[in-house]
Amino acid sequence: MKDIRIVFMGTPDFAVDSLKTLVENQYNIVGVITAPDKPAGRGRKLNESAVKQYAKSENLRVLQPTNLKDEAFLAELKSLNANLQIVVAFRMLPKVVWQMPEYGTFNLHASLLPNYRGAAPINWAIINGESKTGVSTFFIDEKIDTGAMILQEDIDITPDENAGSLHDKLMHMGSKLVLKTVDSIANNAIKITPQQDTADIKTAYKLNKDNCKVDWNKSLEHTYNHIRGLSPYPAAWSTLINGTDKLDVKIYKAKKEFSEHDLEIGQIISTKKELKVAVHQGYIILEEIKLPGKRAMDIKSLLNGYSFEANAKML
Repeated sequence: MKDIRIVFMGTPDFAVDSLKTLVENQYNIVGVITAPDKPAGRGRKLNESAVKQYAKSENLRVLQPTNLKDEAFLAELKSLNANLQIVVAFRMLPKVVWQMPEYGTFNLHASLLPNYRGAAPINWAIINGESKTGVSTFFIDEKIDTGAMILQEDIDITPDENAGSLHDKLMHMGSKLVLKTVDSIANNAIKITPQQDTADIKTAYKLNKDNCKVDWNKSLEHTYNHIRGLSPYPAAWSTLINGTDKLDVKIYKAKKEFSEHDLEIGQIISTKKELKVAVHQGYIILEEIKLPGKRAMDIKSLLNGYSFEANAKML
């Protein structure tokens, strides 16, 4: 069995589960690389990444480079004498970094590669109405998420799944796959398969204000998937026109209702208990939204203090 010395790279909660699983299985983590502390909140207090907080609790050595090509950082990385590097939700590595260890650098990606390469695989799988997704490990190469595949496991996406619940499932599933991958490297049982590129590969584009905006002219199914695929973060949004109010609202939770109607697309129907938006083939029933400057509210609470005019609509 190989003597494995690991440098682990990651930043958010999603990465902590994998690091924790390696620590609990007695793998030798010689260093942890994570993002620099960032000012957050009103007091602009420096915030440590989730990975740094966990690494400190386990007395692991932490490096927080701002520049991955910096000579001092590269010298320190080399001095750790790692023979395997593992990347989970970090950033793109320069060749000088990923080529450094003897057994290579592998990455955990939250999709069934080659589909959904890119920044937001969990969100796009739901937005595009997939019924399956999964986790993949692969060796890093020059391009983004294209390297030789090591292991892959799939999972069903339930019809009412949102990005938050799927994130947590894939996080736990991914940590087990990382462990399995390290075990196979340690036992010299690694098998790799080149990724097969086809014309219909789907991409996990970076989320931005434009692609998070709801297009009410799309089908009922598409609109419903779009909302749940962006919930709870970063959240789908829409412009509400209600009398003289023109407000950008975030939509966290919705249901779909198939129904024939002849209403204008985007028209809002409100009762004392319900708020729904007319779309092709039916209605999107809004269950939790956030008005600017307010906290997120369930619709019943919102309707207690905010009224909708007869011609209110979503744009």
